[in-house]
Amino acid sequence: MNERDFFNEKQETKQASFSCPHCRQRADYEVRWIRRTKKPQLPRGASQEDKARFQNSRDYMVRVDDMLACRSCRKRFDIPSSQSVVFI
Repeated sequence: MNERDFFNEKQETKQASFSCPHCRQRADYEVRWIRRTKKPQLPRGASQEDKARFQNSRDYMVRVDDMLACRSCRKRFDIPSSQSVVFI
């Protein structure tokens, strides 16, 4: 079974404050995330290995955006020192 069979996915946005490395302006940006929540029960046709993986899995979020565009100078920059996966 695929990992997506164990989770429900929902997109959401979160506000984060970053400063542009080019012009040094600080601004709030909306960063897109995918929230994966564990399904209430295991899908049908799962093997013993799938049952063990489902038992150990937990909710988490994955960041979709890796780059942002500065609001003042319009240059693109990487999201600095921010995690790409967060366990809930």
